[in-house]
Amino acid sequence: MRSAFATVPFYRERWALDGREDPVLVPGRTGTNGGAAPLAEAVHQLVDLVPLAGGAQRTEPARGLGRVLRTARRPGPGDLVVLLGPDDLRPPADLPKGVRGCVADPDAPGPSVLREVTAVLDRGHRVFAVGDDKAIAAFAGDPRVEAVPQRELDSLDAGPYGVLRDPVLGYLGAFGDCGRWHLDWPHVYARKTAGGLAFTLLRQASPRFVDVIPAGGVRGEIAPCPRHGSPVVLA
Repeated sequence: MRSAFATVPFYRERWALDGREDPVLVPGRTGTNGGAAPLAEAVHQLVDLVPLAGGAQRTEPARGLGRVLRTARRPGPGDLVVLLGPDDLRPPADLPKGVRGCVADPDAPGPSVLREVTAVLDRGHRVFAVGDDKAIAAFAGDPRVEAVPQRELDSLDAGPYGVLRDPVLGYLGAFGDCGRWHLDWPHVYARKTAGGLAFTLLRQASPRFVDVIPAGGVRGEIAPCPRHGSPVVLA
């Protein structure tokens, strides 16, 4: 937060207007929702989320997928991850070593994707199809493909497994073997505010998302997992 206050125009202006002199609340001037900003407002001013030293102006919807899959499915060398979505999606760049990734249109997957899926399965490796329930149902892949449904923050109770995703922030966590939704710690931080859960991407250089509330203002709690000790989302 100190880095964002010092170097990112969006936060410098917003927190100053809230009465802050640094990234701590000034007594009597708490701002709206304890200083958290609506994610939609931040995205509307995307250019102002770039640090003064410069950086990317494009969000990463696939950010974090490789890390959360380690919790949800534990892919290994030779496995393939098929991210189901529009053509402008980029394949996940943080998959474990030896795991390949690609993007496919769930309604009309390309022949090259289907051939690769078949080849990986025939070699005895695993294939994971990641997307929402509708995309997974439409994906015309091999029945041996393992489905990994992605849940939005407001639909965590839609199923007993999967990965947690926000369309702008990327993948935030995954459903663990303990039966709880684990945050992608230590890459994602979350806290409770009056407007809903606010999230910070701790290791994204640009654009910077710090203390932002996703659309809908999802109510919930952040608590330590009694089994693993790391943060979990209780919606």
